[in-house]
Amino acid sequence: MRTVVFAYHNMGLAGLEALSRAGYDIAAIFSHEDDPAERCWFGSVKAWADKRSIAVYCPVDVNESRWVERIAAIGPEIIFSFYYRRMLEDEILQQATGGAYNLHGSLLPAYRGRCPVNWVLVHGEEQTGVTLHHMVRQADAGDIVGQRAVRIDPEDTAETLYEKLCTAAGLLLDELLPLLREGRAPRTPQNTARGSYFGGRKPEDGRIDWHWSATKIFNLIRAVTDPYPGAFGTLPDGSRLVVWWAKPDEKVNEDVPSVPGRIDIVGGNVSVGTGQGKLQLLDVETKAGRMTGEKVKHYFQDKEGLILV
Repeated sequence: MRTVVFAYHNMGLAGLEALSRAGYDIAAIFSHEDDPAERCWFGSVKAWADKRSIAVYCPVDVNESRWVERIAAIGPEIIFSFYYRRMLEDEILQQATGGAYNLHGSLLPAYRGRCPVNWVLVHGEEQTGVTLHHMVRQADAGDIVGQRAVRIDPEDTAETLYEKLCTAAGLLLDELLPLLREGRAPRTPQNTARGSYFGGRKPEDGRIDWHWSATKIFNLIRAVTDPYPGAFGTLPDGSRLVVWWAKPDEKVNEDVPSVPGRIDIVGGNVSVGTGQGKLQLLDVETKAGRMTGEKVKHYFQDKEGLILV
């Protein structure tokens, strides 16, 4: 079955590998040039295509008429989008006689929109998953073809959860791609009114409010820790304290009351007070550099009582 694929990131690679396993004819791939301002910790769709001598294009705006015309000339029977970063207009979607399908990193209709892996962690969810759905003009709103759930473990980060989702995506596509080829794939309408939608995230969204509970702050930390920009507070001198990892403790030591943002050192552990409980600092970064273990204690040993903002 002749297909044009729009793909990026490791999820894009998972989708392409599944298409290859299922024997789809990948006529062309559209991807993105890597952003030099972005840390590229993921695999290259462009390199995957080059290795297999498949035509790959990285236009700034794929919806421009010249690209629409090129896709029309290819004549795809079916179109797939795997973590491609731009919405595809109807002029492209309607060219595929067998439909256009998108792979989304949540259990739709929950967490439609951008950055679902980060958002589910920010909100402390215990389960998420992947969904293959029909593409329509509205983001992530088309009929569902299939889904596969993924458990979120208590210490999953965005990176570890994303790896789980890539594995789940491969398994889901292995199940659904043969059905799509045969015209037997399920189709279930979404009720987007019962779901949720979230937009993109910026580095500034990692700012910690120390009046939140220790658990809520921990969820933010694991949602944006490496390879993302990190959660952060501000030291009294105005410099940034990035918290790459920490351990929440909801049981406040009665001898050391929890004051939001206050540094306390108890039993050799450096912790910060929150609106509920304390947060033990395990991996942090300041203008002095990144530090873990004894280096954290040494850095804060003369800063007890200091208030982070």
